[in-house]
Amino acid sequence: MNTSVAAPGRSLIGWFLRPLPRLYWCWLLLLLGTVLTPLAAAGFGAADISLFDVARVIGKHLLGVGEPSAISERIVWDLRLPRILLAFIAGSGLALSGYVLQAVTRNPLADPYLFGISSGASFGAVVSVALATGLGLSSAISGVSLPLGAFIGASLAVLMVLLLAGRNIGNQIERMLLSGVAISFMFSALTSLILYFSTPQATTSLLFWSLGSFARASWDGLALPTLVVLAALLVILAFKRQVLAMLAGDETAHTLGIRVQRLRVSMLLLCSLITATLVAHCGGIGFVGLMVPHIVRLLLPGQHPMVLTALAGGLFMVWVDVLARSILPTQELPVGVITSAIGSLFFLMVLRKRGQ
Repeated sequence: MNTSVAAPGRSLIGWFLRPLPRLYWCWLLLLLGTVLTPLAAAGFGAADISLFDVARVIGKHLLGVGEPSAISERIVWDLRLPRILLAFIAGSGLALSGYVLQAVTRNPLADPYLFGISSGASFGAVVSVALATGLGLSSAISGVSLPLGAFIGASLAVLMVLLLAGRNIGNQIERMLLSGVAISFMFSALTSLILYFSTPQATTSLLFWSLGSFARASWDGLALPTLVVLAALLVILAFKRQVLAMLAGDETAHTLGIRVQRLRVSMLLLCSLITATLVAHCGGIGFVGLMVPHIVRLLLPGQHPMVLTALAGGLFMVWVDVLARSILPTQELPVGVITSAIGSLFFLMVLRKRGQ
């Protein structure tokens, strides 16, 4: 009878060398990417800055060590780092909204952009900017009216989707998506109409902003989107079990004691708040909420890691923004153009897969 026991050292080495589940690897890679991405992404742009110079700037402001050049400090700390953080927050919020919408509607094609929420928020924001400009309001009042107008527009879009879908929403999920697409086109047309009658200077600024851009990012402007996305994440985490229970169907959720209609409307309004806040700060950016949750589900089938999805969305958006400001030597592309180009192809791939 063999009663030998493995040596403690050998068993410890075996514990470290054991194959880790795919979820652990995804967490490890995303956390590592979250730490290294600001250092790497801050070096790209019209003026290339080395990784060491970026580290010197960050070290000076966070640790009080390092002596970077004045131009490097100005570019990295004042311009690029706020932009990177806003892109990360926007990507996280949009991915989180897509995750929730796909869960509560049980439709893998649900997205703030396709549901009309983004277009409604853009319409409300453009109307508020046009009114503030026409009435000659101060920048402080305009800064308050912009997110408020975006939220009103997004909430109006959600209300119209719910009205068009009918009372028995649980059996009309596909109708909700089709209603969202129709409302998205309607609000896009109204936004274009307002831009058509605006002054050339206002039209140029609003058009670039409505296509999505992080060019106006600043340290002062990060507080509101960060607060909204973090608060929404905590609320969604608190209701995660109820949200995931809706994936099994409304009847199953009812048997578990969940008020399905109230939860669905509450989550839709919460996604409206996230989308409206982000649209007010960086314009309309589509298909992020569609692509990122899908990619995470493909990598981790059968699992629903909400926080990991938000991290993946943030990293995705940061590098899309790097591509937007680096692909052309003399100008930058709107971020929404790139995400829409990638997302439309991804959307067709999902449709093709569902049709097989």
